[in-house]
Amino acid sequence: MSIAERIRTTSDREVELQADQIDRFAASLRGGLLQRSDPSYDEARQLWNGMIDKHPALIARCTGTADVVEAVKFAAAHDLLVAVRGGGHNVAGNALVDDGLVIDLSPMTGVEVDPQSKTARVQPGADWGIVDRETQLFGLATPGGQISTTGVAGFTLGGGMGNLRRRWGLACDNLISAEVVTADGEVLVTNENEHPDLFWAIRGGGGNFGVVTSFEFQLHDLGPEIYGAVSIFPMDEATEVIRNWRDYIVDAPDEVTCDLFIWGMPPLPDVPEEQHWAPVIIAAGMYAGPVDQVDGAFDPVKEFGTVIADLSGPRPYVEFQSDFDPLFPDGLQYYWKSLFASDLDDEAIEGIASLAVNRPTPQTLLALRSLGGVMARVSEDATAYGNRDASFNLSIDATWRDPDDSERVIGWTRDSWACMRDLTGGGVYLNFAGLGEENDELIRAGYGDNLQRLKDVKRRYDPTNLFRGNINITPGS
Repeated sequence: MSIAERIRTTSDREVELQADQIDRFAASLRGGLLQRSDPSYDEARQLWNGMIDKHPALIARCTGTADVVEAVKFAAAHDLLVAVRGGGHNVAGNALVDDGLVIDLSPMTGVEVDPQSKTARVQPGADWGIVDRETQLFGLATPGGQISTTGVAGFTLGGGMGNLRRRWGLACDNLISAEVVTADGEVLVTNENEHPDLFWAIRGGGGNFGVVTSFEFQLHDLGPEIYGAVSIFPMDEATEVIRNWRDYIVDAPDEVTCDLFIWGMPPLPDVPEEQHWAPVIIAAGMYAGPVDQVDGAFDPVKEFGTVIADLSGPRPYVEFQSDFDPLFPDGLQYYWKSLFASDLDDEAIEGIASLAVNRPTPQTLLALRSLGGVMARVSEDATAYGNRDASFNLSIDATWRDPDDSERVIGWTRDSWACMRDLTGGGVYLNFAGLGEENDELIRAGYGDNLQRLKDVKRRYDPTNLFRGNINITPGS
């Protein structure tokens, strides 16, 4: 038997839902409904980012599209404040909402692969580790996250930069179709021919337009073995290594994705304990093609600086994709902000090197990602995703353990981001946008000329802005 709940509305008022109203809602869900008094409530409200501590009034555990429809209709009928949770690997914490309703898709983790058409249908609660496991049975892959516990839904809807981006583009570029529950509870199949405006918007526009209950991805021949390049350099050579990496990647073939992680020595079994988290630079890359065709593509990497260790060689794709998983466990404090850059001149490189030696914690990461290739050949207005003309992305991934350090670390990250924004031009990858606290500034920096078109699509499919628990695009006038 349910109990009455005070719950927030979209106008930021509190209303009381009576027990019988909640009972009827719960009975309509196959997956069930959680309230604050339920024994499993605290576990269900946990996210990967330990900094997020929100207390929803209701959590609708959805096991299929029908449950999602019921949850959306209930939210709309009572004007409830809503958040949508996919895989829960949400840095900004938008997957939860205090005192509102969470539409929880995490039980929906199915993956169905069609090796003949080279496609996969993926439910929104799956993570990329689940997808890679299923697609690699057939020697197939699609661009996914660089940490295998990353959720498919949020990653894809925000664009999705992974290790295959230069060869096959972003995750959203490989989306063939999607099933979407809109704000009025209607279920739409959207693709290039059906509701193409909505299909355009969800490829980079985030969760602003509805709840995606199924993704269909194009797959590509890759694996089960790939060539992974990993070389480690000393931090005191940061300026030289970054400069050499910049010059190398500009002319690299599409099959090569190579990133720099300015970080600490990972606490791996073969690393002496006294060297754990000692400052280093890690060049990590993947060859998106047959191992026997690598043909020295990564040889210049070993000339970036003095190589402390080299772990390059053939390895299983699923293993490479999950290498960083242990270094980003559930429950740490995470605050990540990013910037795009059309170029990295010497002044910007000096700025990054300066940040590298002043990182607020050993686990804090400065990630330099190489863009270009196929993802840059998609026109800027072909999808909602912006900043395709950028050549680089800098992500400042602040990571720490003690919540008492939060103010200091977040302050350092914001100051560092502001400094680098002046040196890089200021475009933003919205999957790494802090806590989304500068919403209006972020959507302008993230979408550029696509923003007005996104507002128009928002007005068509979500005119009351029901789906506002995100980097929010408001309906156009």
